[in-house]
Amino acid sequence: MREIVFDTETTGLDPKTGDRMVEIGCIEMVNLVPTGASYHAYFNPERDMPSGAEAVHGLSAAFLSDKPLFRHLAAELLEFIGDSPLVAHNAGFDFGFLNTELSLCELAPICTSRMVDTVALARKRHPGAKLSLDALCSRYGIDRSHRVKHGALLDAELLAQVYVELKGGRQIGLELAAEVASTGLVQTADLPAVRQAPSGPRRQPRPHHASAAELARHREFMTVIENPLWG
Repeated sequence: MREIVFDTETTGLDPKTGDRMVEIGCIEMVNLVPTGASYHAYFNPERDMPSGAEAVHGLSAAFLSDKPLFRHLAAELLEFIGDSPLVAHNAGFDFGFLNTELSLCELAPICTSRMVDTVALARKRHPGAKLSLDALCSRYGIDRSHRVKHGALLDAELLAQVYVELKGGRQIGLELAAEVASTGLVQTADLPAVRQAPSGPRRQPRPHHASAAELARHREFMTVIENPLWG
C-alpha cells in the first residue's frame, strides 16, 4: 500500500486568522518501506514571519521572499501525493493548512478520510506517555541529533520511522543487551544470538521408557476395563 508521510511548517498556528504554509516535506512509503521518493518545497507566504514561528523553524521572510507561491506548485504537489493516505503528526493541523492553501487556489480540499494521525496512533499504543515527535524518537531509539530546528522534510523522514514502529515494524529498541544479560545469549560477529552451552559436569540422560514392572501393572489394569472403546 502506498502512503505519504508529510509535515508542514507555517507562519503560525491558525490558517483561519491568516497564517500560511511556508514549507512542506513528503516521504513516499510502500508497505511501510520508504521508496526513496520525496517531495519538498518552500513557499512565499506573502506576509511577514512572526518571530515566534521563525524561532521554531528558522525560516525568515527574507529567505522565503524569492520562493514560489503555493499556487505555482500546487499541481505538482497534488500529482506527487496522488490518492494515497496522508500520514502526519497531529494531522488535523497539517491538513488544515494544506486545505486552506488549496482553497485559496480554488482547488478541491483533500478529504480527511485519507488522514492518518500518528498522535492518535501513539496515544492508543502508549496511553499517558509523551507524544511529541522528539519523545517518540527517543522511545524507539531513532536518531534525531541532526534536528536542530524543525524542518518539514527532516521531520517527515523522522516521522516515517516512528510510523513504522507504531505499526509494529522494525521493533527498534527492544533492549537486546538486557535480554542477553538475563538469558545467557551471546552474539557473534557473523551469526545471530545463540545460547551459550552451560559449564560444569554433564548429567547422564534419564531413561524415559517404561520398566518391566510398569508394563505388567499396565496390562493388569487394562483387563479390568469394561467395554473399552478399542475392544
